[in-house]
Amino acid sequence: MHRSEDVELRGRDGEGCRLVEAFLTGGAPWGFTLRGGLEHREPLIITKVEEGSKAAAVGLQVADELININEIPLSGYRQEAICLVKGSHKTLSLVVKR
Repeated sequence: MHRSEDVELRGRDGEGCRLVEAFLTGGAPWGFTLRGGLEHREPLIITKVEEGSKAAAVGLQVADELININEIPLSGYRQEAICLVKGSHKTLSLVVKR
């Protein structure tokens, strides 16, 4: 089963962003591609979501910023994120900012 939940956050300036929690099951391939990371001085961003994939089924979107994988806050390095995703065999829990 796939699911996602939204939490809306507002800064002092009134500008909002949402944190979206997505729970994917069934194992890889998950169906999304990442770009960026601290080593590139960019946030970790989803650049592609495969049509019909597990990532698409839970509503992940291009330009979502990856914040947390399997309840582990990310330091921002792309290689760390890739290792955590590849280490997820049956389930993958993500928190993204949009």
